[in-house]
Amino acid sequence: MALRRATFRLYPTKQVNDLLHYHRRLHKELYNAAVHNRVNSYKKFGKSVSYFEQQNFLPYFKDVWIEYKQVNSQALQSTLKRVDFAFQRFFKGLAKYPRFKSIRHYSGWSYPSFTGWKTHSTGDNGYLELAKIGHIQMRGKARLWGHPKAMDIVYRNGKWYASIVLEVDEILLKSSRQTDTGIVAIDLGCNDAIAWTNGKENGLIAAPRFLRKAGDKNKRLGKAKRRKRSPNFKKKIKASRRWKKAQKQVSKLWGKVANQRQNWVHQDTTRIISGNSTVVTEKLEVKKMSAKARKGKRKKQKSGLNKSILDVGMGMIKDALKAKLSDVGGLFVEVPTRRVLPSQTCPKCRHQEKKTLDQRIHFCKNCGYHQQRDIASAEVMLLWYSNNLQELGTSFLDVDGFSSTSNTSKRKNTGSLKQLSRAKRQKSQATLGDVETPGDNVVSQG
Repeated sequence: MALRRATFRLYPTKQVNDLLHYHRRLHKELYNAAVHNRVNSYKKFGKSVSYFEQQNFLPYFKDVWIEYKQVNSQALQSTLKRVDFAFQRFFKGLAKYPRFKSIRHYSGWSYPSFTGWKTHSTGDNGYLELAKIGHIQMRGKARLWGHPKAMDIVYRNGKWYASIVLEVDEILLKSSRQTDTGIVAIDLGCNDAIAWTNGKENGLIAAPRFLRKAGDKNKRLGKAKRRKRSPNFKKKIKASRRWKKAQKQVSKLWGKVANQRQNWVHQDTTRIISGNSTVVTEKLEVKKMSAKARKGKRKKQKSGLNKSILDVGMGMIKDALKAKLSDVGGLFVEVPTRRVLPSQTCPKCRHQEKKTLDQRIHFCKNCGYHQQRDIASAEVMLLWYSNNLQELGTSFLDVDGFSSTSNTSKRKNTGSLKQLSRAKRQKSQATLGDVETPGDNVVSQG
């Protein structure tokens, strides 16, 4: 069985919409109470509060705050898990110290298992039933449908969404696979988002530049928002209604740009996968490439380059290719860029020569080969995969750690529900089934 995710747009009635906002606020308050409990306990008593202590205290917490009795217990546990996840990331140096969240920055809550909710759908529209909330019409279409396992309720840009995790049968997954056995090499860039070659044909896919096209409207809305009274939490100044209205317009614009980019990425990556089961591309560290510009003369140029890199969505393209190739049983390979130097190597004679970023045409002084720079780079990567660059000391067989759908980079473990349940079982076995009694340092009631 394989896990897949399907997202549907929710259309609640006015009464149900108020209940959804009410439950979102309850989860936000629980999140802040759990953070306060951990911080206060360590400062006053020098004791760290674990997830299990806060989870075991939930029944006592609901006896005092009776409004939480109408909320699904596993959904409350998932909110406490979110707090534990935030602290684990901080201790591993992956994020900043957890802070209290306002309702504007708390998107929703999760149902980690199939309790408290039910779907009346076969993958094409339908209804969603939430306990203590009601029935909600949902619209959308899942590519594959299976047995619902978990769900996230998300509120974003004034709209409600249900992101459902499905358990799909492997037989159904295999029957949906439609691809060819071709091999293609692609190079990602800013002017041309994707340059590809399969050894016989070449092609370019222009960058859509959704963010650039929305730049003028974004400036106009930003200028209008700055004229309104913005919130200041330190000075206890509330935002004006006009500022909130302007903020909604800005959020709507950014949401539209994100949706356009995501739609474009899925369409073009699907076209690539439909005819190729192997994709070769260069290993790019997008996070470092788009790092904040340092102080200097070229700070403005670096800022513009970062904007172009993020506008293309290179990371989204690579992630989409990996996910789609895993569905079709294909192979995703990343060329070690620093060893192969695809943009500086001639695909005909293997002669290497440094190029600046403004040189968009590859012209080899050694053999006279003339080609668009990104396509020439893709041709070099295809030669490397075919083991035809041995004269430069690089080959597909000699390089360790190449990326594929079966050998991807390991994700840093920061604590999951499965890991917590395993630790809890070990703890109960060690104490012969005795359940840990919660101490005084538990979820704050204030």
